[in-house]
Amino acid sequence: MELIQHTPEISAYLAADEAIDHDHPLVRETAGRLGAESADAYAYAAAAFTLVRDTIPHSADAGDPRVTWRASDVLGARTGICYAKAHALAALLRAAGIPAGLCYQRLTDDEGADPAVHGLVAVRLPGAERWVRQDPRGNRPGIDAQFSAGVERLAWVPRAQFSEMDYPVLYAAPHPAVLRALRSARDRSELWRNLPTAL
Repeated sequence: MELIQHTPEISAYLAADEAIDHDHPLVRETAGRLGAESADAYAYAAAAFTLVRDTIPHSADAGDPRVTWRASDVLGARTGICYAKAHALAALLRAAGIPAGLCYQRLTDDEGADPAVHGLVAVRLPGAERWVRQDPRGNRPGIDAQFSAGVERLAWVPRAQFSEMDYPVLYAAPHPAVLRALRSARDRSELWRNLPTAL
């Protein structure tokens, strides 16, 4: 899928903000450790993806009631839903000078009910001519998202018959509806009741 940058300047996709706080010591320390173990930007990006996907459980899968939204909090608490995990991955990528943005899908449950917005990250590796989406939400039976610089390996492919869709816009900062839902929820059950259903 061809993504449309919400902000034309690539520098916006390297910036730190309140949610993608890659200037935080924990994010910097994690990025430094990954960088020391990685031969190049591709290896670093793959390692950052794997760390977020595999060592930070999705809070719904783990039954964790806590809501995190800042990248540093996600890394520190080791929990988060898809949006929060996307913020953590974007922060780790940006900390290494790799442009990263946030993008979204509209998905439903197995029967096509209960729509919700799902959060992804897109990365632009050095020398690449396009953004490639990544899904760090965490694998479980039936979900096999993988890091890829070529063909996308996302958790879900939208089903048109249920009005599911890929949103084509690539954001430098979290979408306001997503950030509002995360910041206002006292716990995950409240967050679940107030997830954005569309953008």
